[in-house]
Amino acid sequence: MSSYVIPPVNLTGRGCVKSIGREAAKFQARRALVVASFGAVGEAQAALVASILKDSGVETVLFCRVMPNPTVAVVDEGLALYRSSGCDLLVAVGGGSAMDAAKGIGLLASNGGRIADYEGEDKAGKALPPFIAIATTAGTGSEVTQFAVISDEEHNKLTLVDRYLAPNVSVNDPEMMASMPPALTAATGMDALTHAVEAYVSRNAGPVTDAQAWKAIQLVAKNLPLAVRDGTDMNARENMCCASFLAGAAFNNAGLGLVHAMSHPLGGHCNLPHGLCNALLLPVVCRFNTTLETLGRFSDIAVALGVGRSWRAERDNAEVGLEALFSLNRSLGLPKGLRELGVRKEDLPLLAERTMEEAIGRPNPRKYDKRDVLRLYEEAY
Repeated sequence: MSSYVIPPVNLTGRGCVKSIGREAAKFQARRALVVASFGAVGEAQAALVASILKDSGVETVLFCRVMPNPTVAVVDEGLALYRSSGCDLLVAVGGGSAMDAAKGIGLLASNGGRIADYEGEDKAGKALPPFIAIATTAGTGSEVTQFAVISDEEHNKLTLVDRYLAPNVSVNDPEMMASMPPALTAATGMDALTHAVEAYVSRNAGPVTDAQAWKAIQLVAKNLPLAVRDGTDMNARENMCCASFLAGAAFNNAGLGLVHAMSHPLGGHCNLPHGLCNALLLPVVCRFNTTLETLGRFSDIAVALGVGRSWRAERDNAEVGLEALFSLNRSLGLPKGLRELGVRKEDLPLLAERTMEEAIGRPNPRKYDKRDVLRLYEEAY
């Protein structure tokens, strides 16, 4: 038996953010905690959301305190504000960090305890308060998933997996993403590609997730370079919204793999953007995962990337697909390796140890040990 988890309402397309007031009214909400990133951009996004909700009669309290790799302390601070303000609705606006922080706040608001109590799978006993998630980056997929990642005081990333974490409403409006700078567009787009690729080769993949992941790969390959080159290209932005949504829905049900298992400790320990970590690790891990058993899968991925050919042998397709992943990173102007991100080579053994503790890597198509992981970190260095 298999299950399929996705938010019951998913809004996609230009201007769809204007519908959040109508959706909030369906919950009979009176006051929303709007969770956004720290700084001027997050504050502007939160203010826009507040104005839309106000027009529908919903009061708002703004919590613009979320930094990349959200922490337990931020979740606790947001929870205190949610409770003291008498909120009955959560609205997250931003990238994966804002979404994850809001999920943590909602989880504790309805279930109590500490974030550490919910590390792992299916630990929540109650649904979150009504929750609307508005994406401002086309990549994380957090607006449709049952995953949240919160960093503890020692910079370890705690991964929470529970169907209750999936928002009630997801919003992917390309107009909310038009101001993303090229570097952020590239990194978050590669995050979406990583989600799709890992879902497609996952041990838990199935026909529904295959269709979503394959189409997401195709959309990223065709549209991410365009969106990076011209952020005002709304057609490319809208297609990237669709890619992010599809990739998120795919990995939400098929799971991820070794790229994310390596990316989480790397991002947590070195405080690096998640999408950028994924981008540098993806080609290296895909090469490791290419075996006789997975050749067909990686051949399919090459076709989705636009470089594979139906008349070509699977092995040859897989090889050109791998080269296309390396080339895509170069064409987007991303760093050449972990060294350029300031990662210290002496930290790689510790990161390899922490990777082995990451349950998110279990669906990976090829088994691995700490030596394999260390070698892959060194290759990506």
